[in-house]
Amino acid sequence: MSQQESSHSKLPGWATGFGAQVIAGLIIGLILGFIASGMDTDPDNPGWLTTLLTGVGSAYVQLLKVMIPPLIFAAVVTSVANLRKVANAASLAISTLVWFAITAFFSVLTGIIVAVVMKPGIGTSIDAATAQDPSHVGSWTAFFEQLLPQNFMGLTASLSDGEVSLSFGALQLLVISLTIGIAAVKTGKSAEPFLRFTESFLKVIQVILWWIIRLAPIGTAALIGKAVATYGWDALGSLGKFVLAMYVGMGLVFAVVYPAVLKYNKIPVIGFFKRVWPVTSLGFVTRSSMGVMPATERFSEKAMGVPSEYASFAIPLGATTKMDGCASVYPAIAAIFVSQFYGIDLDFTQYLLIIFVSVIGSAATAGTTGATVMLTLTLSTLGLPLAGVGLLLAIEPIIDMGRTALNVTGQVLCATIVAKRAGIQDKATWDAAENGVKHIMDSDSAETIGVKA
Repeated sequence: MSQQESSHSKLPGWATGFGAQVIAGLIIGLILGFIASGMDTDPDNPGWLTTLLTGVGSAYVQLLKVMIPPLIFAAVVTSVANLRKVANAASLAISTLVWFAITAFFSVLTGIIVAVVMKPGIGTSIDAATAQDPSHVGSWTAFFEQLLPQNFMGLTASLSDGEVSLSFGALQLLVISLTIGIAAVKTGKSAEPFLRFTESFLKVIQVILWWIIRLAPIGTAALIGKAVATYGWDALGSLGKFVLAMYVGMGLVFAVVYPAVLKYNKIPVIGFFKRVWPVTSLGFVTRSSMGVMPATERFSEKAMGVPSEYASFAIPLGATTKMDGCASVYPAIAAIFVSQFYGIDLDFTQYLLIIFVSVIGSAATAGTTGATVMLTLTLSTLGLPLAGVGLLLAIEPIIDMGRTALNVTGQVLCATIVAKRAGIQDKATWDAAENGVKHIMDSDSAETIGVKA
């Protein structure tokens, strides 16, 4: 062995693993972003570096998103088939929803306390003329509307500037996949070839997704560079106090609430955050819970020891309904901000309504457009002006990074807790990830990516 190889092997896993590569991507992205912002003299005509960063970052997110429909379908159908062998499948589903609600409750409580103490809406110099009604408004019936599939793949089309864009309803696809999986199980022996095909198809999808996820350091550098070049610090302006309150609230959930929940369930705090870091950082730079979902599921399985048959159910469900950042901390602080800005005093009942909407409302808005819709649902329930949504649009991208990071971390947290409490967590897999996830990322072997012959 050469001296160079020997010195490399002595480095700890965290210094050479996937997490370290993502951190390097973040640092490089910051540097490139500042360089790009210095080159952009005309806001309407960004320089070549900003254009390059935007293109590479968008391409990476698109690569992740394009694989989500086949992943959900194959994973959920296979999961339903495998859950036949698990005696407590119904209990797992109920426990998942319970822990979604518990963590959401403490997250929204944290947001309320931060907003009441910091008072982000008092003394702000924001122009009231920026207030405008939102284009999408949350509804308590949205959940049931999203449950009813519009077509087999839950696809929707929209026309903008002469271009047709397609999107899919993740919740609709989840319902369709669950239905097909249950039907296949009920069909019995004649459906076994279909289930074998689906399982094989899932393995192929997993391999492709792992190739894409390994590009994360490049995608991270491009996305954070584009964010710095595009948003910079100008957008903060008079809303700096609100942004600070948001990140204080999310930071407290991340550093106090989550560790307390982990301690209660006897899960090592440092060990959890060390394993979840790649998912958290990807959520931060991509600003898309659905885009990160493939990574969220794989790291839940291969770093946390969550069984694949459970993870393939819990993570897609969490990606649509479990949003501590978008559906708990943000609507709480934003609603109180709006009330303070307009000089409207909230009573105790209205604070209870904020908690209720945040814990239950994430399901009501599942599959719709995230944080903004959730905020409109909160404001309408409290009787606050919906035009207040427009006050916060300028800093939306800045706070969305933190919100998404908290969302995906909470999704992994709940899946890990349920698996641990149910006694189905793979301790060997957890122990193997003690020194990082380098062993997962460095090999293309079938065993490494979770594909078993």
